[in-house]
Amino acid sequence: MSQSPEPQPESIAPVALPAEVAALLKRDPAGLVAAVVQQFDSLEVLMLGWMDDEALSRTLSTGRVTFYSRSRQEYWRKGDTSGHCQFVKSVALDCDGDALLVKVDQVGAACHTGTHTCFDGRELPAVLGHRGA
Repeated sequence: MSQSPEPQPESIAPVALPAEVAALLKRDPAGLVAAVVQQFDSLEVLMLGWMDDEALSRTLSTGRVTFYSRSRQEYWRKGDTSGHCQFVKSVALDCDGDALLVKVDQVGAACHTGTHTCFDGRELPAVLGHRGA
């Protein structure tokens, strides 16, 4: 059985974010909105990324998740270099308009470090709360 070739970056012509969607977003001073990424079937939280209007437009119109890299100041489509693609299953905006929930079908590791999620092995010590306490 032959292996699929690694996905290659593609030239994506900018598609304007629909005005009715853009009007709902509350962006940070850099024009970004947090995007929580969750596996669609297990509901496991995989990672957090950032999107501006163009990244969200690309995500909504291509079926693949695109982020805006704050450190590199450029767009990156998850999986183009690693092969660990995120295929969009749904996108929702939170009640305040300042965060997105992107449900995906994740291929491979979600984290650039190679861990399954960006939260694996990174638990912080915390006092645990209990109902009625």
